[in-house]
Amino acid sequence: MPPVESSELIELRIGAVANGGSCVARHEGRVVFVRHTLPGELVRARVTQETKNFLRADAVEILEASPDRVPAPCPFSGPGRCGGCDWQHVAVPAQRALKAAVVEEQLRRVAGISREVVVEEVPGAPDGLGWRTRVQFSIRRDGAVGLRRHRSHAIEPIDECLIAHPQVEALGIERKRWTGASGVEAIVSAGTGDRLAVLSARGRARVPRMDAPVRLVSERNQEKPPFVREDVAGRLWQVSGSGFWQVHPGAAQTLADAVLDTLEPKRGEIAVDLYCGAGLFAGVLGERVGSDGLVVGIESDAQSVRDARFNLRDMPHVAVERGEVETVLDEISFGRGKNRLNRADLVVLDPPRTGAGPDVVKRVATLAGRRIAYVSCDPATLARDLALFGEQGWTLSALRAFDAFPMTQHVELVATLVRG
Repeated sequence: MPPVESSELIELRIGAVANGGSCVARHEGRVVFVRHTLPGELVRARVTQETKNFLRADAVEILEASPDRVPAPCPFSGPGRCGGCDWQHVAVPAQRALKAAVVEEQLRRVAGISREVVVEEVPGAPDGLGWRTRVQFSIRRDGAVGLRRHRSHAIEPIDECLIAHPQVEALGIERKRWTGASGVEAIVSAGTGDRLAVLSARGRARVPRMDAPVRLVSERNQEKPPFVREDVAGRLWQVSGSGFWQVHPGAAQTLADAVLDTLEPKRGEIAVDLYCGAGLFAGVLGERVGSDGLVVGIESDAQSVRDARFNLRDMPHVAVERGEVETVLDEISFGRGKNRLNRADLVVLDPPRTGAGPDVVKRVATLAGRRIAYVSCDPATLARDLALFGEQGWTLSALRAFDAFPMTQHVELVATLVRG
């Protein structure tokens, strides 16, 4: 079979959506992953990558459009341009249907689980715009601001990001010159109004005038970072610098409520929060189990551990341990005084996109007694880990999906696992 030139246009009938934001088509017997399209459409696409087993392509001309196609609101989206959004061309309800289809397919194919999925709206962005409270901007050599193109180090200059929260746009980062910088991250809190810019520098950077704190990050500058405060679950949470926090203004509360609903914690129970970050789930669990219960959070990032301990300082029955999850689970003793417990009633885990993996799954399956809540931002790794939990005797009893990343292919999931 002759190779396909990367600039060649091919006509394709588009099939189902795939994990990753593309849709699947076929060309001369090979699979083609096509961006900027929708199932059922007929398009002309430009090949952007060829491998032994598949092609990647961008739809550059729509010959037969889906009824779910809409004009992209962002002028910087589209083939070969900003890679931050996958589905600017898709009506918001259809975006959620596509995400549900991806989750269902991954569960069925990877874990052997057949389940209907409904992706729920997260309050705060009904039109899918103006929600992202943390944006990592890239800086060109001339100081111009932009975002990375899809699967590329190339920078697409922009003067506005439509999915960025209004407080991010109020910083005016895209309309300033950042000479000597390699990147700048805008961090805002929709609940408290706190704003912060984290600047990464190639060398000596020229910082434009800002009405918010600017932290300079370089090899010589490792001082304690400033923080923003988040207002969730009736408490203030300190999150330092680029520490992890949900980027949708409604996501943290939504997920905290979902975890409590699925675990149904009772007073006096023991709970474990793995990959606990700034301590959100540990905190809401700590309030439910009360002072006669116990919650242990585990986190590997040193600054996140400091934040979590500060945030939970008024809860003596909540402890936060620093270390890799699998290592700490091997070492830690749960309980008080001389009582050593090798079982926790409840476990919640919110691992990175790579998932928990077999070692952590085995430890959690042995540790957990009543219920497990698995929070995931990746359907593929969640499905893989659910299959691993199944091998350890745990069953998926419920699954909720949340549209915490409108205009993108990403989705947030909360899985409930029970024994048997």
